[in-house]
Amino acid sequence: MQKPYSLFSFRKRILAVVLVISFIFCSLVVRLFVIQIINGKELQFRATDQWTRDLAIVAPRGDILDSTGSALAVSYTTYNVYVRAREVSSPTTLATVLAHELELDFDDVYKKVTKKGVSEVLIKMGISGEQAENIYHHKFLGVYLAENVARYYPYGNLLTQVLGFTSIDNVGQTGIEAYYDEKLKGVDGFSYVQSDLQGKEIGGSLRYYIPATKGNDLTLTINSKIQLVLEQTLEKIMVEQKAKNVTGLMIKPKSGEMVALSTKPSFDLNEVPRDDLEKLFDESKIKGVTDVYEPGSTFKILTVAAALEEGVTNFNDKFYCPGFRVVDGVRIKCWRTIGHGSQTLMEAFGNSCNCCFMDLALRLGKDKFYSYLENFGLGQKTGITIAGEAKGILMDKSLVKNVDLARIGFGHAVAVTPIQLMSAVSSIINGGNKINPYFLASETDAYGNVVSFAPENKGARTVSENTSSLVNQLLEYAENKTGKYTFVEGYNVGGKTGTAQKYAEGGGIAQGKYISSFVGTYPADDPEYLLLLMVDEPSAGAYYGSIVAAPYGKEVFSGLFEYLGEKKQDESVKVEMVSMPNLVGLSLADAITELKKLGLSFEIDGGGDFIVNQLPPVGTEIAKGSEIILIT
Repeated sequence: MQKPYSLFSFRKRILAVVLVISFIFCSLVVRLFVIQIINGKELQFRATDQWTRDLAIVAPRGDILDSTGSALAVSYTTYNVYVRAREVSSPTTLATVLAHELELDFDDVYKKVTKKGVSEVLIKMGISGEQAENIYHHKFLGVYLAENVARYYPYGNLLTQVLGFTSIDNVGQTGIEAYYDEKLKGVDGFSYVQSDLQGKEIGGSLRYYIPATKGNDLTLTINSKIQLVLEQTLEKIMVEQKAKNVTGLMIKPKSGEMVALSTKPSFDLNEVPRDDLEKLFDESKIKGVTDVYEPGSTFKILTVAAALEEGVTNFNDKFYCPGFRVVDGVRIKCWRTIGHGSQTLMEAFGNSCNCCFMDLALRLGKDKFYSYLENFGLGQKTGITIAGEAKGILMDKSLVKNVDLARIGFGHAVAVTPIQLMSAVSSIINGGNKINPYFLASETDAYGNVVSFAPENKGARTVSENTSSLVNQLLEYAENKTGKYTFVEGYNVGGKTGTAQKYAEGGGIAQGKYISSFVGTYPADDPEYLLLLMVDEPSAGAYYGSIVAAPYGKEVFSGLFEYLGEKKQDESVKVEMVSMPNLVGLSLADAITELKKLGLSFEIDGGGDFIVNQLPPVGTEIAKGSEIILIT
């Protein structure tokens, strides 16, 4: 028998329906909330992507400028050619024209313009404005031109390693271009057009254009005019000294600003040798920052500064050099095997006597000497604002014996990078203040806002002002032995040369391979500029720093003075020139007599009694008082 209908059961049914409807409504509200609020932007982006087609507008990279405002790296407009196969009405004609205009293979182009499985296909990147205009005038359907940018370096092979270069995608690969890529690269823009389901552009539809924002402009501390002087000199060294490579650096020792830096050989940044990766890698290296070497006698600047600061020597100190020292039972030769005899500290520095600097290192002792070397920054990165800096090599103090300490004293058994040596010497000659070398002077964004950069000087010191003054006197004497202002006629230039043997891969000395170097300061009594030239494996006959590097230091300084408009400190100084006589075949005694008559100083290479060669060769015009090499 059927149950009678009740009001209670009706209410239950109504409640169930209400609950179901409420649940469905709440679910729809939640779903709408997720779609509109949580996933709204993503879904909107997907929808836009389905009914629009876009082409990227590549942002121009920021310009790189030198300290005078001259452009070192700029961007210029190129174009990328794209084709949307669905819109192409005459693929054969289109492929013929594109292949001709862009110098491409017809078959390759035809495959691309008939490839309908993709929305668009790239035909060629980086075409010129003239090529783009020729293609545009044909009014082909389905062909699109997108602006791109390429890099141009107005000075070609100037500052090759420092500036670096970019990839075809406009990404910094080396040098400043890579180190400051985030600052330089800018923000890309886009050009949108509405399309149908097949990807064809809808005629009369809306177009959207979001412009690109140019990257920030960077102003460097580098001076392109001084850089040009340096690089021209380096090219000359490569030819005349037949060197493996040569590196030059100039820095302002009071601030740490890099004025010039280069290594030769190099290449034109507008024609990067991408097909020769070994050459590209080697010639892209900033060897002044990345490579370590045994500094030889230029390191004596650090040794004498530490010794003067600790009071273990002074200008009245006397040293005797018989041509060697015996330390820990090991006979260590002075570079002049016949010895320098008795000499003062200043004379020993000018003569670059190894025996004197062995004595100074041993007087300081391991602990004190190492505390100075570490304070000078050896075995540490300088923090220069470029990638790839090496730390140098400083022996573990616990392993150092007296024989090692003696060798370190004259620049052996230690390895530095050129910038590391420059940083240490700067802190000695500038009054004793530590500096941080840097390249970036200021940054300007797309809206004209300027931010200046300079490393903070934290007040750290290496030596006292008095010691700094004494070292500057030694440097002035070392390069002006024949009289005041004679190294560069009329100018107060100081300096120190260095010569060091290279080591083979197995660890032994590489016979006949040397690094010759020169460190120069100007003005010598209060230096504003510090120069380092480093000649790797000279093979023209000479290898002493005084012959291979120092004369070119004169040329760099002469070019610097001309650019700066510097007047001579003493117009009366005149350096007399003499012609190099033929000494080959003479006895050593007779050769020395001839040189003294001409007012020439000399160094002896070898232990024989007769001259078998001489440097420079016979007939060379050289300044009176210059140093020549007698090979016995």
